[in-house]
Amino acid sequence: MTSYARAERAALADALLAAGPDAPTLCDGWATRDLAAHIVLRERRPDAAAGIMLKAAAGHTRKVQDKLAAGDWPALVERLRTGPLLLRPLDEAMNAVEFFVHHEDVRRAAPGWTPRDIPPGYAQSLAARAKSTARLSARRFPARLEVSGPGVEPFTVNPKQEQAVQVQGAPGELILFFTGRQAHADVAVTGPDDLTAKLRGARLGI
Repeated sequence: MTSYARAERAALADALLAAGPDAPTLCDGWATRDLAAHIVLRERRPDAAAGIMLKAAAGHTRKVQDKLAAGDWPALVERLRTGPLLLRPLDEAMNAVEFFVHHEDVRRAAPGWTPRDIPPGYAQSLAARAKSTARLSARRFPARLEVSGPGVEPFTVNPKQEQAVQVQGAPGELILFFTGRQAHADVAVTGPDDLTAKLRGARLGI
C-alpha cells in the first residue's frame, strides 16, 4: 500500500531544508525551526507532547520545543525525516494529513508559491479525512456547513442549524481551510454575508 505520509514527510523535510531555519510559516509566530521542532517533539518526546493539547502542560512543551528549535538545524530536519521507528506502522493514520498541512505551511508562506499537483490517490486519502476534520473543527460554528468539491462526497457539518453556508474546494484545500488556514486555502464560500465572513475569520482547527 502506498505510504502518502512517508512521501509527504520526505517532501516536508526537503522544503524545510530549502527554506532554511528562519523562514516564515503559516503557523502564527513560528519560523521553520519552530515547526520542525513541533513535529519532532510530537513524535519523539511523549513527556512533552501532552502540552500540545493541555494548557496545564504547555509550559514544559514550550521549553522542550524551544530547545529543539535552537539546536543544529540539519540534524533537527533529519530527525523529522527519519521519524521514530516504533511509530512507522502508525505513520499513515497519524501523519498523512499532518504532514500535508505543515508542508503547505512552509510552501504557502513563501512569496511566489504556486499550487502543486496532488497525486489522485493522495487526494482521495485527504478527501476521506476532510469530513472528520471539518466536523471536529467547525462543530461549534453557528450555521449548517454544506461541503463539497471535486472528488469529495458531499457532507454536512452541524445539520440541525437553520442557516447554511456552502464550502467548495479540492480535498487538500478543504483540509487546509478546516485546519485554520482559511486565508490561504483555495475554496469558495457562499451564503449569507455575515456568516461567510464569520467562517473565514473563525478560529478553526483541531
